[in-house]
Amino acid sequence: MKEHSDLTEVCRAASAHADRAEREYRLGSEVVEAVREAGFARHFVPARWGGDEGGFGTCLDAVAALARHDPSAAWCASIASTLGRMAGFLPEEGRRALWADGPDTLVAGALVPAGTAVLEDGGWRLSGRWSYVSGVDSSDAALLACSVPVPDGAPDDRQPRFLLVPRSAYRVEETWRTVGMRGTGSHTLVLDPVHVPVGHTFGHAELLTGRPAGEAPAPLTVPLRDVSGLTFAGPVLGAVRGALSAWSAAAARRKPSAAAESALARAAAETDAAALLLARAAEDADRGARDEWSGARAQRDQAAAVELLLAAVNGLARTAGTGALQEDAPFQRFWRDATTGATHAVLQWEPAAHRFATAELVTYAAS
Repeated sequence: MKEHSDLTEVCRAASAHADRAEREYRLGSEVVEAVREAGFARHFVPARWGGDEGGFGTCLDAVAALARHDPSAAWCASIASTLGRMAGFLPEEGRRALWADGPDTLVAGALVPAGTAVLEDGGWRLSGRWSYVSGVDSSDAALLACSVPVPDGAPDDRQPRFLLVPRSAYRVEETWRTVGMRGTGSHTLVLDPVHVPVGHTFGHAELLTGRPAGEAPAPLTVPLRDVSGLTFAGPVLGAVRGALSAWSAAAARRKPSAAAESALARAAAETDAAALLLARAAEDADRGARDEWSGARAQRDQAAAVELLLAAVNGLARTAGTGALQEDAPFQRFWRDATTGATHAVLQWEPAAHRFATAELVTYAAS
């Protein structure tokens, strides 16, 4: 991915077309191509396939910077990067099919198993519907989770797998109608029956546990649950920074009350604290930390960061004034987008807290 300072064009395009993306519930083609050109899709792609083999810290910074202009564009850019990393778990045959024309292929994804798979010679026949697939309109391919029958297993033996399907195999049903993150176009993917060869699939467990250390650069082998929150927390971080800027620009035109000044200072501190937590989680992943305690702390920090960001943006909303909540005011869009983005399942506090507490108490039980 290009460095933070080289994101000018994608930020310009996202800012210029943010209102249209809200109205149309999808990103415009200009923004999609700017995201591709900025290198988000290729960021985690292995160098062998022409990718950047980038790290999580660089990706987090770029996503947050883009989200200050349009959180929906940043959300889709972050997912494009993440799906490029996930696609690296495909066998040789699948990677060749996906990146035959270069590493900038935009991959959409559905991590929650859905659909139906039937055993077929050399693979499975896959069909069904997958909801909330961000950026599906502009995708070139999709990785879809499905619980598939196991070859040579008992009739009821099934395992979750990710299956790669080309854009020509699926269509989009427009079902995304939310109050925030509207431009992500997280519509429903509908797939008519299509044959997916086994070489275009990989096991769900492989992604969750990661590859053995040393098999590839650390960011390409790290377990998914240690870093999955970064994908969605980055856009929320940028959205809250955008809200801070919009709030401050409006407040500078009038004399803010003491309560408003206090809210600004507190929100800025909470946002900075969240950024530090996310940066540490990204740094752990980039240096290859793989023990359970480090992974549990990283998941905790990602969820805690979003809790801080929600507190920050809601504190600003209480003191922003009625004008900031008008439909054409910049602040309210960042507020809605941050609040909507924070609802993602991987950002919820309770699962992260349970994992961390378990890992933390194990260390004391063993001492």
